[in-house]
Amino acid sequence: MTAARPDIAPKQAPEATDFPTGFVWGAATAAYQVEGAAAEDGRTPSIWDTFSRTPGKVRNGDTGDIAADHYHRYRDDVQLMKQLGLKAYRFSISWSRVQPTGRGPAVERGLDFYRRLVDELLEADITPVATLYHWDLPQELEDAGGWPQRVTTDRFADYTAIMAGALGDRVGMWTTFNEPWCSAFLGYGSGVHAPGRTEAASALRAAHHLNLAHGRAIEVLRGQLPAGAQTSATLNLHQVRPLTDSAADADAARRIDAVGNRVFTGPMLRGEYPEDLIADTSHIVDWSQLVHDGDLAAISRPVDVLGINYYTPTLVSTPAEGAGDSRNDGHGNSDHSPWPGSEHVAFHLAEGKERTAMNWAIDPNGLYNLLMDVTRDHPGLPLMVTENGAAFDDYVSPEGRVEDPERIEYLHGHLDAVQRAIADGADVRGYFLWSLMDNFEWGYGYSKRFGAVYVDYASQRRIPKASAHWYADVIRRHALPPVTDLA
Repeated sequence: MTAARPDIAPKQAPEATDFPTGFVWGAATAAYQVEGAAAEDGRTPSIWDTFSRTPGKVRNGDTGDIAADHYHRYRDDVQLMKQLGLKAYRFSISWSRVQPTGRGPAVERGLDFYRRLVDELLEADITPVATLYHWDLPQELEDAGGWPQRVTTDRFADYTAIMAGALGDRVGMWTTFNEPWCSAFLGYGSGVHAPGRTEAASALRAAHHLNLAHGRAIEVLRGQLPAGAQTSATLNLHQVRPLTDSAADADAARRIDAVGNRVFTGPMLRGEYPEDLIADTSHIVDWSQLVHDGDLAAISRPVDVLGINYYTPTLVSTPAEGAGDSRNDGHGNSDHSPWPGSEHVAFHLAEGKERTAMNWAIDPNGLYNLLMDVTRDHPGLPLMVTENGAAFDDYVSPEGRVEDPERIEYLHGHLDAVQRAIADGADVRGYFLWSLMDNFEWGYGYSKRFGAVYVDYASQRRIPKASAHWYADVIRRHALPPVTDLA
């Protein structure tokens, strides 16, 4: 992506509200957030099992040991997806469930769970979309050094081959990584995510090795999957805006765009690391030693689609002299920055915006601008919105219903932004709501609810919220209902 610039309002929405033919309607989850069964059928700890058991790392000491118990309730959950009319389900695979040490042969009982899940989805006429990695590295690989070590890319290629062999005949859409920025910079930089390390150099090394593992996985998938199968990566690209039009704030935005976005889009989509990123971080890592011959060619193997996750924009500035740095970046509290080389950049809460329970500003124009930025910088690249949604303080009424009009309004605004981007030339092929159901929200434990389906964790009862019924109506119409239907 090019250097960030201020928000630009989209053009007037077209009168027609239909989405393009073939547009995919889905919802998403992640293995550690929903599966539970943390020690069943051969599964061993991942870095998130270890992290969540470390005192003070996760709110209320919550873990994913049970989560939404999807491992045992997947059949009922698939039937719920069918009732909502979902056309696709994006799920991730627990690496330590199928390859407990991160090395060697697979555990068939672990593979069988995903085989059963995929078969159930296909029986319900729901397209399975498999994500190979959603943050849960087997703990044994972290003990050997984790993503800062190049050898981890070898292990990921082997794991990819196992999964392609097990599911490649039935799964036609594959994603290598979900939000590698979080894995690298929150896991090894600020330490607010597993494995909780706070090492700037390790964060940058992890970013490169995640890029390389992506490229190696694409090679494996291309070699094993049948013709017509689609490959992708999913990035949480930051829609960066300078606080003012000053040159200093513009440079702050450039810096965050580099280490927040182009550290991945550069090598994946252009076959190069941006020169300004290298300059900003050359005092932390020696890129000439980190990047080996052939790495960039491997990383930039073509993908069929790029997944984009968006929740809120990112507003930045360079602090005034003598002012303390503020880091309202929405990525958790830490004394260590997830922005190596740009630790001085200040982050701000957007004023005049409604907020979610995460204290994130609600701004659908940010999604529109992000889709248009990627379209401008990478013409012809097919896109999918692979995560978008909001946490609110949901509760069950005495009548047994969960009314969440704020989420409906949020979704309507962001789907309208997608539709406007399509009208203005973005090739957006689908939308996946985050999340299908309430789940373990990482460092926030069970205190934040993103789901369209309410989960009563004590009983594991599922209650579709009003937003779930609204989304089902959108899918049925293949169009946004009028704004007057929001009430």
